[in-house]
Amino acid sequence: MNTESILGYPIIQDNSASCIGLLRQWVLKGKKGKYLACANPHSLAVAESDLDFHEALIHADILVPDGSGIILASRMLGGGIRERITGSDIFYGLSSEMNKLEGRSCFFLGSTEESLGKISDKFQKQYPHVRLEGTYSPPYKSAFDDVDNEQMIAAVNATSPDILWVGMSAPKQEKWIFENRARLNASVIVAIGAVFDFYIGNVKRSHPVFQKIGLEWLPRLLQEPKRLWRRTFISAPRFLIAVVKQCISRNY
Repeated sequence: MNTESILGYPIIQDNSASCIGLLRQWVLKGKKGKYLACANPHSLAVAESDLDFHEALIHADILVPDGSGIILASRMLGGGIRERITGSDIFYGLSSEMNKLEGRSCFFLGSTEESLGKISDKFQKQYPHVRLEGTYSPPYKSAFDDVDNEQMIAAVNATSPDILWVGMSAPKQEKWIFENRARLNASVIVAIGAVFDFYIGNVKRSHPVFQKIGLEWLPRLLQEPKRLWRRTFISAPRFLIAVVKQCISRNY
């Protein structure tokens, strides 16, 4: 796919339809361990001081522009990114494509047992032609030990799904995928973060009007100020300053 460098990260310029089309091709060709991650100002700011997260994003097979700040940065740098692509876009779009095919499968990794049960029920009704091979709720901790990893990998590999949806918090999910992707028997692995909670209504996405004008973050900040204030008032300014520095360096 066409990419451009924002703070050294190869973010795709293509639209969501092209991205979903490539993921579909990988599934049909039986590729192994292809990995998609989402880039937003907060994640790129955090990755600058977290080497493992940095490596996980740099080496993603597809890094999508998930955030209005990425679109702004591209314009500032003279790039060609014009469409925001969210984890929800990928989840709904790819699930719809797989539902048109026969015999394709997926696996959900992350969240709680209760939430996974709700996700499973809704998914099987909405996408009846996609086999939901299984779910796994990993322990709630900041980092997984070797036993945790072996259990998670074994659960996934017991079913060898076409698509592995990973819904854990960033940067934990991206780092885990990057570390273990070579051992996972899945064609496509997608880090989708809060999409699990969006899907079953645990967390409400902002109104489409806010999404369209690039202010989806505002209602979410008001809903979850304790969790999101840092990314809004610390990560976003850090990201913008770094982009300005990149702009200046290009002019010298």
